[in-house]
Amino acid sequence: RWLHRCNPQLTELLREACGDKVLDDPLAARQLERFSEDRNMMERFMQVKRRNKQALAATIGNSLGIKLDPSALFDIQIKRIHEYKRQLLNALETIGLYFAMRDAPDRNWTPRVKIFGGKAAPSYHQAKLIIKLINDVATVVNNDQSIRGLLKVVFLPNYNVSAAEMLVPACDLSEQISTAGMEASGTGNMKLALNGALT
Repeated sequence: RWLHRCNPQLTELLREACGDKVLDDPLAARQLERFSEDRNMMERFMQVKRRNKQALAATIGNSLGIKLDPSALFDIQIKRIHEYKRQLLNALETIGLYFAMRDAPDRNWTPRVKIFGGKAAPSYHQAKLIIKLINDVATVVNNDQSIRGLLKVVFLPNYNVSAAEMLVPACDLSEQISTAGMEASGTGNMKLALNGALT
């Protein structure tokens, strides 16, 4: 599901590179190692990634009115909102990056989109405050003309599997920053890595 269904273009590229066996045997993807220096294969992979990012940017633009640059680094943290999963730490890093960009606007910054998605338990007050903080940071950052759109922040409401099927193929950098020893299963990182995101 997290490759064949939600990223059919990458699946086709994998079939071409590794054969149809890759559809049933994940270990067949090891054949990709022989393409590690193949510029053409890397460019084709990046074209697939860019199309996925364009689709996600269009969806976010239509639903939230936030215009995203698909050539920016899509830095994504999607998981249940919880203190041990450290969305708060990611939000603080976002604030730090924002102030650094304001302090040195002429530096050669890599454009970045910080995307958060996840739900909080109904009675988990602290998690709801973290969501509020992320949305408040988004309001400030996304409306500050001085950083020239180099940083955007998105909290995707109503996060669910359908949303994840768009986010996972578009991710460049997967945030897996849970407190050491606390992540119960950690399958989200596998879905993102399977689609070519760095962790």
